[in-house]
Amino acid sequence: MNDELQKLQDKIVVLLRTVYDPEIPVNIYDLGLIYDVDIDDGNNVTIEMTFTSPSCPAADFILMDVQMKIESIPEVNNVDLNLTFDPPWDQSMMSEEALLELGFM
Repeated sequence: MNDELQKLQDKIVVLLRTVYDPEIPVNIYDLGLIYDVDIDDGNNVTIEMTFTSPSCPAADFILMDVQMKIESIPEVNNVDLNLTFDPPWDQSMMSEEALLELGFM
C-alpha cells in the first residue's frame, strides 16, 4: 500500500472508531464489527462489516453514521457498505481495549 492510501486508510480507521452502537459503550472498530476496508485506485472505499446480531435494533443508525463519516473525508470519492454475517461475529473479534472496557479481561 502506498503512503497516500495508507494515510487515507488511517483516516478511515480514526473515523470508524467514532462510531458506536448506542447499546454498547465501545466503538464498532474495536468491537470487531469491521471485517475489511478496501480502497481502490480511485479512492472508492468498500467496507465489509457486520453487527453483533442480525437483529441489531441500531443497524440503520450505525450504517448511516459510518456512511456519513467516511463520506466526509475529502479524499474519498464513494463509499460502499457491505453487510455480512459470515463469519458471524463473536467476542473473540474484539480488541483488547474493547474486552477491557466491557470487563471481559
